[in-house]
Amino acid sequence: MPMASSVISSEDEYEELQSRRFDDGYSLSADVSESESSTSSTSTFSSDPRLASTTVTSSPLELASNSEFLAPPQVMLPVVGGRHVIIPAKKPERDKPEALELSETELMKERFAKLLLGEDMSGGGRGVCTALAISNAITNLAATVFGELWKLEPLAPQKKSMWQREMDWLLCVSDSIVELIPSVQEFPGGGTFEVMMTQQRSDLYVNLPALKKLDAMLISILDGFRDTEFYYVDRGIGVANGEHIEANPCSPFSRRPSISLEEKWWLPFPKVPPNGLSEETRKRLQQCRECTNQIFKAAVAINSSVLSEMEVPQVYLESLPKSEKACLGEFLHRYITADQFSPDYILDYLDLSSEYTTLEIANRIESAVHFWRLKCQKKKLNRAKTGSWSGTVKGLGGDIEKSKLFANRADTLLTNLKLYFPGLPQTALDMNKIQFNKDVGQSILESYSRVMESLAFNLMARIDDLLHVDDATRRRVAAGAISMLSRRGSTGSHALQKQKFVQGHSRSKTLVHR
Repeated sequence: MPMASSVISSEDEYEELQSRRFDDGYSLSADVSESESSTSSTSTFSSDPRLASTTVTSSPLELASNSEFLAPPQVMLPVVGGRHVIIPAKKPERDKPEALELSETELMKERFAKLLLGEDMSGGGRGVCTALAISNAITNLAATVFGELWKLEPLAPQKKSMWQREMDWLLCVSDSIVELIPSVQEFPGGGTFEVMMTQQRSDLYVNLPALKKLDAMLISILDGFRDTEFYYVDRGIGVANGEHIEANPCSPFSRRPSISLEEKWWLPFPKVPPNGLSEETRKRLQQCRECTNQIFKAAVAINSSVLSEMEVPQVYLESLPKSEKACLGEFLHRYITADQFSPDYILDYLDLSSEYTTLEIANRIESAVHFWRLKCQKKKLNRAKTGSWSGTVKGLGGDIEKSKLFANRADTLLTNLKLYFPGLPQTALDMNKIQFNKDVGQSILESYSRVMESLAFNLMARIDDLLHVDDATRRRVAAGAISMLSRRGSTGSHALQKQKFVQGHSRSKTLVHR
């Protein structure tokens, strides 16, 4: 055949040609770039000898002579294991969604690894329980995304997606916390039968959708603060410009006075237009404040309900003082155990000037509540041992009733105290319950509601700060207008008096001249 001279007829010649090619400075990167520029569609590995032979049947001389019409051949590696391996064309870069999905998968693995290890990276089994690990994860995630909410502005898209994505991961555990409920099913041919079906546990089934709704409402309120009339500057800039704002007055929803803006040195300073905010913006801020307050109350109610259902840890009960006077102190003990009891009267006489003293009083009252309840339980056990016809039954019964009465009074006082101070931090009992709780469902509800409560409280505080600055600006503008009018009035009256004096003087001259 005429083409026989241009075909590599033996393996020796082919190997000699390949070795000469590699000796002339063979470069893998050059071959890859050369394979990319090739118009040939052969870019896969092939183990068929017929396909492999067809790819190498043309000699370099013939291809060089026809280079105007033919594309350069695929670059061949040396024979490996009896096969010719073709370098494939460079694969296209992965799409961004795939890379994003991969990173989310790795992040999810890291999060669940920490949960399974109980935050003990050594793997020695000294980690916390699953309930506390999930509670800490939700709390830390909220601190990362929201922080203390320094400004009224929308969340960054990255933070919003991070919050929604990771909360979905953490809350998916609740889908597996179920209980059996009876259900009626029908036979295909007629008739019914009762079976037990699984359903999400009742507390999760009721409270978790409500918390998700509150979450979405708070995010939507933050998203509404776009293109606003107000803005924020650093605290030093506000002070340098002479912005002195007095302490906020008492909130209409609480007896507790708000912290002055000067004490919040870490927060940026809100700035409003020279004449204050427009009526439309101010009305919208007040509506957002009202809505946020309702969200706050709902989150507090859910959190209080979940905490009340948690068991009191034995560690807390063992740490209680030995008497009710040691729990309450002389003043509180005298007024709680008096014949006449008024919680408002007691709160008016207590020193609630600071958060620290208020929290200490709440801890004292709460410890007294559980001291009296524990005392009731012990006396009931003693009563059961002595028998109902014993001579000491009447005395034991009276003591039990008194302990119940005092415990209810102290509980009422504590409830009123928390109503007057809605932003009060967690008490010692609450922290002990969270730390020693073993129920995963209760842990999810408590941490989620606590995070929503904190976010709503901070959002209300930022709105109050902004409205307070607007009020101060309006008062300053009004005072300036009044002073300007008074100056104009004084100037006008002085000119009028001068004019009258001149007229009187001229009249007197005329009379003298006559």
